[in-house]
Amino acid sequence: MSERVDVEQHRADVAELLAELADRPTEEVSIHREVLGRVLARDVVAPVPLPRFRNSQMDGFAVRAADVASAGPGTPVTLPVAGDVAAAPGEPAALEPGTAVRIMTGAPVPAGADAVVPVEDTDHVTFNGVHDDSVTKVEVLRGRDAGEFVREPGSDVPEGAVVLRAGTVLAPHHVAAAAACGIARLTVRVPVSVAIVSTGSELVAPDGEPGPGQIWDANGPALAAAVRAAGGRVGLRLTVPDEPEIVRMGLERAAALCDVVLTTGGVSQGAYEVVKEALPDVTFRSVAMQPGGPQGLGRVAGKPVLTFPGNPVSAQVSFVVFLRDILRQASSLPPVEPVPAVLDAAVGSPDGKRQLLRGRWVADAGAGARVAVVGGPGSHLVASMAAADVLIDVPAATTTLSDGAEVTVWPL
Repeated sequence: MSERVDVEQHRADVAELLAELADRPTEEVSIHREVLGRVLARDVVAPVPLPRFRNSQMDGFAVRAADVASAGPGTPVTLPVAGDVAAAPGEPAALEPGTAVRIMTGAPVPAGADAVVPVEDTDHVTFNGVHDDSVTKVEVLRGRDAGEFVREPGSDVPEGAVVLRAGTVLAPHHVAAAAACGIARLTVRVPVSVAIVSTGSELVAPDGEPGPGQIWDANGPALAAAVRAAGGRVGLRLTVPDEPEIVRMGLERAAALCDVVLTTGGVSQGAYEVVKEALPDVTFRSVAMQPGGPQGLGRVAGKPVLTFPGNPVSAQVSFVVFLRDILRQASSLPPVEPVPAVLDAAVGSPDGKRQLLRGRWVADAGAGARVAVVGGPGSHLVASMAAADVLIDVPAATTTLSDGAEVTVWPL
């Protein structure tokens, strides 16, 4: 390695390299496409009032409130039923005084009607199986005031009101609000496009069959999922063998297609470190952390490139520590802040290296909550990473932490 730095220095250098990812452009996306998890770039304003017209809040009978004012226990009011209004296109006829119309939830309230009596407050109790032509009169058992169970235009959203604020991370209920307003396209931030290049002749896709000396590639799928979870987009995924020229061509292709290139493997101290051979102008260094010590950063074909170690746990920890929050910030997502916790058992740590131990909550998350170490420190222990929900941050100068010691953890 050409140099050795601490974690915060490398974080600062990565942030400087990737500063160009800030102020992402915007694009319009149809709500019928993959908008979930995207971030609104501008306010969504209602072009019409919601509801657009007076409609019924209940299945029941539309009436004039004055006609049923005297209805109560033992004193029902009987009205002829002049018609039936379904939640369907069209405008119903005006309601004549002294009559009622049967009405369904969401149906337009006829002119002249100013209240809806729920069906359960009548002698009909329910409309199930009762056809409109068989309902000729209704006994109203309880009066209703003007306005009851009538949805007025704009009572949900006035025309011109902000329905969704810029910065909203879109979820299904946000899509529903936009669709209800007749808004079919939303302006969102363009996600950072990341190329993920796994290096190693020993790698086989998870659906392949490894031969002698081969292993399944965990880094490609894991980092692709991590990029998406951080608001980014996977623009390219490649697996390349330990041949420097093939690696170089793959990296140039990745740089041509994506905003950032992310590699795994080929950056340590071995004899076949092809990423180091293929990227002679990139800075490779040892970061004083475990796992994830071998790191690199620079440019390939003008695009930023980060090089992570090949061990799966090292690659995932490196993503959390160095890249996750930068991608989230570029997508206008909030950072995942470290939080305080208390150790559930004593731990030891080598001097001079910042340990990021896999851990899990054994009590509620938050101040005073307890965390336990999961598995050992080895960077190949993917099962312990899968069982973890935090990284326990042990400072470089600390060699022992006792049971009950206060620590900082990084939520996964």
